[in-house]
Amino acid sequence: MADNYFAYSLEITPSKTNDLSKTIDHLKSIIEIGTIDLRRFKKILQESSSLNSVPIKTNLSETEAARFSANKFQFEGVEIKSRLFRRYPKGAFASHLIGHVNRINEEDKEDIRKLGWGQNYKGTDSIGKVGIEKYYEAKLHGTTGFQEVEVDANGNSIRILKSVPSIEGDTISLSIDSNLQEIAENAFDKYRGALVALNPKNGEVLAFVSRPNFNPNQFVNGIDTDEWKILNESLNKPMLNRAINGLYPPGSTIKPFVALAALENNIRKPPFNIKDPGFFILPNSGHTYKDWKPGGHGVVDMMLAITISCDTFFYGLGLELGINKLSEFLSQFGFGQLTHIDTFGENSGLLPTPEWKQKRFKQPWYLGETVITSIGQGYTLVTPMQLAQAVSTLANNGLSLQPRFISSIKHNQTGELEVFQSKPMQQLNLKPENLALVKEGMMNVTQPGGTAAAIGAGAPYNIAAKTGTAQVVEMKYNQKYNPNQMNERHRDHALFIAYAPAEDPTIALAIIVENGGHGGSTAGPIAKKLMDYYLLKKIPINKEAIETISLEPQFHD
Repeated sequence: MADNYFAYSLEITPSKTNDLSKTIDHLKSIIEIGTIDLRRFKKILQESSSLNSVPIKTNLSETEAARFSANKFQFEGVEIKSRLFRRYPKGAFASHLIGHVNRINEEDKEDIRKLGWGQNYKGTDSIGKVGIEKYYEAKLHGTTGFQEVEVDANGNSIRILKSVPSIEGDTISLSIDSNLQEIAENAFDKYRGALVALNPKNGEVLAFVSRPNFNPNQFVNGIDTDEWKILNESLNKPMLNRAINGLYPPGSTIKPFVALAALENNIRKPPFNIKDPGFFILPNSGHTYKDWKPGGHGVVDMMLAITISCDTFFYGLGLELGINKLSEFLSQFGFGQLTHIDTFGENSGLLPTPEWKQKRFKQPWYLGETVITSIGQGYTLVTPMQLAQAVSTLANNGLSLQPRFISSIKHNQTGELEVFQSKPMQQLNLKPENLALVKEGMMNVTQPGGTAAAIGAGAPYNIAAKTGTAQVVEMKYNQKYNPNQMNERHRDHALFIAYAPAEDPTIALAIIVENGGHGGSTAGPIAKKLMDYYLLKKIPINKEAIETISLEPQFHD
């Protein structure tokens, strides 16, 4: 995913040149120096000391290097250096996970000074800026070697006084399944969104996607200002790591956890059921909340409410549970908290409480807000990473493991291989019968009659799942949702959480497709491809075969 290579770099030391502009003009007659090269040179020059050499062109070809060498006598203060450069062979592949390196700036220099890393960075231009590159910078970087050389008045080397060899940085192996990652990235096609797949048995991240992505190779030598402007100002926000920093309403994917909260608090225990007329009326107010299915679902109990995603059932359930008990229980699954995955920039999301609302808006909490919180709307915001961690904990019977990207580190100085083991965070004390009921309801989601029946059709393994649809813009009570008549960015988000095989899970995942519509028909097929590969080593043949799944009839949610 990331390696190093040596290349020639043409560099100028400003303090050694009599006329920098003339020197550059003269260089242009020998080596092609483009507009981007010049802009990058000027930017680095502003940030550097005049005593330091500044690259004006990197990755010189053998021909270019030979041409300059033959004319070097004409250029005071200009030389060719062989430097080590970072390279990302797969380009944009897993770019938000890997991150990138970039040239060291003043802020980095201050951090290096505070951490006492000065010796390690002598003669070094680059440092990890985001992702794995930044989080494991101290492991990856190593220590720069150097020589003290005696020179004569003409700058010619006479003898080496002292030589200190460099120390190679460590080699980090990630838990990412490369094929699974590729399938996941390709599955998003034109959509924006994010995906996180975990191994619930050990907390390893199997796939990590944020779309759209970016090419980290653009940053290695210092990104051009025009290129940065395009990335930074794009409406699609390719630099946003949606998997850990994107905030979304969880929609109906929250319902299994709400159901478990109620069961653990002895509310609506089986065989309790309701007759769903297709709406819920808030007591003492007359305010009406619609179910996604006009006319309702008929008689619904807890398990069926999960399977068919009955809003009406959960409206009443949330009200009976109350916002304090609901939020307290959901927090046990990591909602509203950092997962502490081994990267920087993670968002903790938002799990609302009356205290939070009073502090934030100086307003009391209303019962209607509890009603919509119970179906994953309102103030609640989650990251895909949080959703994946929550469903992994559920799949693992309440055992929460520390999620991590790192699988092992080879310490190149000693040759030692350090293999990372699973790290338990907490074990929730959940009643087996309550877990069994919720899990069975999730298994039925992918069976005939469930909101993702097409995903489970013909699968040789059982899938436990929950679909979700999260509103982006509020709809009027009598307004009918019609995506074809809406701005594309106002359409609902599609969500899907799942784990498989349901009896003994080895993969758990969460997917959010921005403005993708229904979870079962847009996000679900992406999950199915990942599970088919991971469990069956079945690789999708072509795009048309993938789309066949999404075109099957789906329930709304």
